[in-house]
Amino acid sequence: MSKNYLERAREIDLNNRTMFQAAPETMKGYMALMKSATADGALDAKTKELMALGIAVAQRCEGCLVFHARAAHQKGATREEVAETIGVAIEMGGGPAAVYGGEALAAFDQFADE
Repeated sequence: MSKNYLERAREIDLNNRTMFQAAPETMKGYMALMKSATADGALDAKTKELMALGIAVAQRCEGCLVFHARAAHQKGATREEVAETIGVAIEMGGGPAAVYGGEALAAFDQFADE
């Protein structure tokens, strides 16, 4: 079954806006954490997005992998970098991560083709 990750990303964005209305202080705090965690530092933002993508794959979080596949693309990650990141996630997460790894690469490809 093929998935439209571009549409899924729009759904996630809409859900986040809904959560901001429902729990503004919590979401402001979460967004501040995310901004701080992914900012350039000893590791650049692209590397941090690739790390987040790998964790999303290993944890089997579809919404997370869509969000971070898009962010990795926006930060300039290449398909090869994404594939290597997924390889590490599979090593850490086993068979289930291999399934989600394919999902993550498909999502990245859709954002790259947009």
